[in-house]
Amino acid sequence: MEELALFLSAFLAATIIPFSSEVAFLLALENGMSVSSVMLFASTGNILAIILNYWFGYWLYDKSKEKLNSTPRGAKSLEYGHRYGYFILLFSWLPVIGDPLTLVAGVVRLNFIWFVVIAGTLRVSRYYILTILV
Repeated sequence: MEELALFLSAFLAATIIPFSSEVAFLLALENGMSVSSVMLFASTGNILAIILNYWFGYWLYDKSKEKLNSTPRGAKSLEYGHRYGYFILLFSWLPVIGDPLTLVAGVVRLNFIWFVVIAGTLRVSRYYILTILV
């Protein structure tokens, strides 16, 4: 049950819903869940959510573009996506601004495989660094 809760918190945190998976990640570690389980469930949830964000951006181009342009942070993300392409993914692991960037990647039609490799690796790395710091 703890694994499912961690997976869901990591999944929700990587969508546009404002939510933090780091708290759930650290709580799971503190409550004795193995590092490998915590890494697996948090990373899987987070990566599946950024994939969902990408496809929302890709298939719902007009709606996604409208949603992004409705907030200053989203509009700036879209502008950077068009201007810098894959380089925006280097910031996709950051809280708050990273999730709109994964949506932007789909809107600007970045290659899906490269998107998953770059953004997914950064998401897993963020969790890995948290385990080292704890």
